[in-house]
Parts: sequence; C-alpha cells; structure tokens
Amino acid sequence: MMFEDMGTLYLIIVLAPLAGSLIAGLFGKVIGRSGAHWVTIIGVAISSILSMIAYKHHMFDGGAVYNEALYTWLSSGGIDFQIGFLIDPLSVTMMVVVTFVSWMIHIYTIGYMHDDPGYQRFFSYISMFTFAMLMLVMSNNFLQLFFGWEAVGVVSYLLIGFWYKKDTAIFANMKAFLVNRVGDFGFLLGIAAVLMYFNTLDYATVFTNVSDHADTTISIFGNEPWSLMTVICICLFIGAMGKSAQVPLHVWLPDSMEGPTPISALIHAATMVTAGIFMVSRMSPLFELSETALSFILIIGSITALFMGFLGLVQNDIKRVVAYSTLSQLGYMTVALGASAYAAAMFHLVTHAFFKALLFLAAGSVIIVMHHEQDMRKMGGLYKAMPITWLTCFVGTLALIGFPGTSGFFSKDAIIEAVHHSSLYGAHFAYYSVLIGVFITALYSFRLLFMTFHGEQRMDTETWKHLHEAPAVVTVPLSVLAIPSLILGAFLIGPMLFEGYFGNAIYVSSAHDVLAEIGADYHGVGGFIMHAFKHPLVLILMSSGIFVAWLCYIKFPELPGKIVSKFGFIHKLLLNKYGFDDFNQLVFARGTREIGQLLWKIGDVKIIDGLFVNGTARSVGLISNIVRNIQTGYLYHYAFAIIIGLLVLLGVFVHGILN
Repeated sequence: MMFEDMGTLYLIIVLAPLAGSLIAGLFGKVIGRSGAHWVTIIGVAISSILSMIAYKHHMFDGGAVYNEALYTWLSSGGIDFQIGFLIDPLSVTMMVVVTFVSWMIHIYTIGYMHDDPGYQRFFSYISMFTFAMLMLVMSNNFLQLFFGWEAVGVVSYLLIGFWYKKDTAIFANMKAFLVNRVGDFGFLLGIAAVLMYFNTLDYATVFTNVSDHADTTISIFGNEPWSLMTVICICLFIGAMGKSAQVPLHVWLPDSMEGPTPISALIHAATMVTAGIFMVSRMSPLFELSETALSFILIIGSITALFMGFLGLVQNDIKRVVAYSTLSQLGYMTVALGASAYAAAMFHLVTHAFFKALLFLAAGSVIIVMHHEQDMRKMGGLYKAMPITWLTCFVGTLALIGFPGTSGFFSKDAIIEAVHHSSLYGAHFAYYSVLIGVFITALYSFRLLFMTFHGEQRMDTETWKHLHEAPAVVTVPLSVLAIPSLILGAFLIGPMLFEGYFGNAIYVSSAHDVLAEIGADYHGVGGFIMHAFKHPLVLILMSSGIFVAWLCYIKFPELPGKIVSKFGFIHKLLLNKYGFDDFNQLVFARGTREIGQLLWKIGDVKIIDGLFVNGTARSVGLISNIVRNIQTGYLYHYAFAIIIGLLVLLGVFVHGILN
C-alpha cells in the first residue's frame, strides 16, 4: 500500500467500530440480536486487520511517521484546534492491541450476553468504546487526546452501569464517573498550561519547543518559584492516576466489576486503564525534564503495585481478585514510567492486555457455567468439567505471576531490573515494593486457581451434576488469547526494549536511560531467562507465593481460617480496603452533602428567602401598617399635619437665610 493511501486507511480504522456501534444502537430492533453482533464484530474486525496492515507498514516496511490534520475544528486567537492522526510505532502498537483484544471480546460476548435483554445495546457500547480508545491513541494533539480521554470515560460509565436496575451498578458507575472527574480536572489544568506557554496543542510543536521551557518557573502560591515542566507533568499525571487507577484515585476500578464480564475485560485489558500509561509514554519529552514528577510517579506506582496486591488476597469474588491484580499490574507499569523505562511500561502494557483479557474471560466462562455465581468459596474441582477454561486460565495465571518463558515474565522482570538501576528519588522503595509484589501476585493468583479449579467441590450436588465446558464461542477466544500470553514476550523483548522499537516516539534522556544499562548485558531471550536463574531472588519469591497458596488452599484448607483468627485486625483492614471507601464516603460524599445542606439553610433559607424575599415582604407589610394608621379620615388631623409641615419648611428656609 502506498503511503498516500494511508490516511484513508487510518480513517477507516477509526470509523469502522463507530459505524458498527451506531447501526447496532440506532437500528438494533430492526437488525435484531444477530444483526447487532455481526455488524459490530465485522466493524472491529476490519479495524483490527487494517491496524495489522498499518503495523506491518511502519514496523517492517519502513513506513514514515504519519502526522496529519484531518480538519480544523475551531480557530481562535490565532490558535487552530484540530482533529488529526499521529501514527508512529507507539500508536500503531496500541492500535493493534486495542482492536485485536476488543475483537476477541466481541466474539466472546455472543456467548456471555446470550440471554440478556440489552444485547444490542451492549454491542453498541463496546464498539463505541473501541472507537473512543482509537481516537485517543491515534491523536496528534491535546484536543483530540482530551476528546478520546473523556469519551472512554463516558462509555465506561454506561457500561459499568449497564444493568441499571441494580443499585450497586448505578453506585459503581457514578463512583467511576466522579473519581475520574477529579483526575480529569488535573489533566485539563495540564493541557491548559501547555496551551498557555506553548501557544499550541499540537504534539510535534510542543515536543520541538519543550527545551525552551526547561528552566521556566511560575508562581502558584506567593512568590515561591515552581518549575513549569513539573507543574505540567504532575497535572497530566493526575489525569493518568484517575484513568489508570493509581492510589488514591483507584477506588472506582474494583467496583467496575458490577458491569458484565466482557466489559470488565475490555476496561482492564486494552482500553480505559491503559490510557494513562500510554499518555505518559507519549509525553516522555515533557516528563524527562522533571525528576520531581518522575519521583512522584515512582512512589505512587510502587504504593499501588504493593498495597493493591494485598487486597487481592482477601477477595472471594473471582472477578474482584482479577480486578485487584489489574490495579497491582498498573502499579508496575507506573513504576516503569517513573524510572524512565517507558518502553518497559509499554511492553508490560502489551503483554498484560492479552493475559488479563484471558483471565477475565476465563472468569466469565466459570460464571456462565456456575449460573452467575462469583464466590470462589462455592466452587472447587472445576478443572474436571471445564478443561479448556482451566488450561487457558492456568496459562494466564503463569503469565500474570511472571513464570519463566511466559510473556509476563519478560515484561515484569524488565520493570524490576529497570527500577533496580534507577537512581531517582524513591527508586529504592519502588524496587522493594515490586519485589514483594512478586510474592503477593503469585499467592493471590494461585489462590484463585486452586479455590476455583482444584480441591473439593463446594457447590451443591445439583450444580455439580450439570457442570459442563462453556460453548465454543467462549472457549475459542480464550484459546486465541492464550497464545500471545505464552509466547509474545519472547518475540518483543529484544526489539521493544533494546533495539529502538519505538524510535523517536519515546524520548529518554541519557541520565535516565536505565534500559540502555540493562541492554548492555542483554544476550537474547535465552540469556534473559538464564539471568533470572543466576539471580534467583524473583524466582524464589514467586515460587514461595505458589507454595504458600498450595499449603493454604490445597494441603491445609483450614489454615487461612486460623491465620484470619490470629490476625483479625489486618484481615479486617484489608477487607475494608484500608478505609479509602469509608473516608471518601464520610469526607467527600457525606461531607459535601452536609456542607450543601448547611449552605442551603444559611444561604437559601436564611439569607435569600428570609432576608430578601420574605424579609422584603415583611418590611412592606410593616411599613404599610404604620402608614395606614396615618390615614384616619378626620379633617382636623389633616389640617394639623399641614400646619406642622409648613412650620418645618419655614424653619428650614429661615435656617438657610441665617447661615
């Protein structure tokens, strides 16, 4: 394909899912259930195949970077607000991941949502989600980035609350909406600062001129100087904290499980939560100028990676265990960003997309067969009835814990090595956090595997008799996703981390280039695996996590109960999610409501109604009562008033003459 035709190709990639979404949403009753899934699946399939063609064009055929504006949305004050595409190795990689994972989830949805009355509506939403994410990753300016950013937020709101008759679903989607508004406020301030100082929203122009503002300072509070780049980067990262669910803006993500499982997979694997990681990677020329911002990112990411992993240990809902693993893995990616290992963060984003989608869809397969039972305490022994689901879930689990040779092994170990080489403030804390996270990840992952598929059957006899493997429309996407979960990391580690895969799409200053230090000792895939065995600390921690899980949930299943009874306070703290929800509910939800009530009573009732509205009426009535008494109807009263009036006027006149 000639380069001149690529603009049309990119436009089709974006518009195909949008067209499918609009047809399914507006004409769902006309085309029926099968029509809705066919039109959206075909739309996403076209987008995925064309994304692969674009990937081949850029990564294998030497295609040039495409950076063109489609049209000008608005011109104001000499600034053009445009819609356009920037297609380079970073964006084209995201395009392939987003569209392929979405394609598999669309197919899987046929089986999972088979009996749902909102079938057409659901397909319309998930296809719209894909369109929104593509607009985000393909943008060449901050305006379009913000459009995609907000669009994925809106569609996630609709999908998390898809079952809108459930109070918990409505609460969850409102929670996601409000928490992300907090992050988006910071994000918008960052974009506004870029516009104010660079006088443009175009990526290329901003990145070209960023060095001009490397030493620029601004005043925020008093006369204390603040680095402009630090302020911009922290504001942008606050937006990423909301979308990519970093502490303390993480609280919405576990509750997103209230939506159907396919959307849980789509949010957690390839769309919304990856937006923040992608955005920071795209903005690497800005972040490299602020070590303060990088250290801030390091610390936030390490806290998320470690402490969200702990919460996965006490969850009994199969989807929530996987959800907390997403939080922890996003923390790993964020740590990589803070260590300036942007390529490692993107590498883990790519591998994580496949094995996390696999784990969520495997959990959904179990939920289907168990008649929508999600409590792992009511499962056990399912591997006998569901061998394909068990095997694919096992593959996803191995990738998640970083078992040697799997995709997750290469990307997670690269992050651990990168932060170990970093000299930025907070790197030591981050290193030990991600190390401990290896043990925790293995423990909660195999806890899920053992409680669900192994051990004694804990469901009722009738359910056990009717257990069977999920239909092919469910197991085929699982099998497809299992392949990249196993082997993709081995193919990508060399090019993506050490061979200039991203080219100029990612910028790293020489002072922060930890991947270059690791690359000096890189000797191929086999050498990377052997390095893990020569320095086995990570493997020991991973193996220990598996062993403890086996002891607690297979060999001595009574052991967790004894541990809980002995450390009840810690268990309660974890079940309470460190009190984040209670704090938000008390301070922000109830607190703002109480402040609103107080302001209403004082401002509306007392001042506006009491003083101005009702007060004015009372004053008029009072004055009227006084004035009314003057009108007696007696002639001598009026004559007396006239005489008094004349005397007053005469006194004023005489006083004026004498003075």
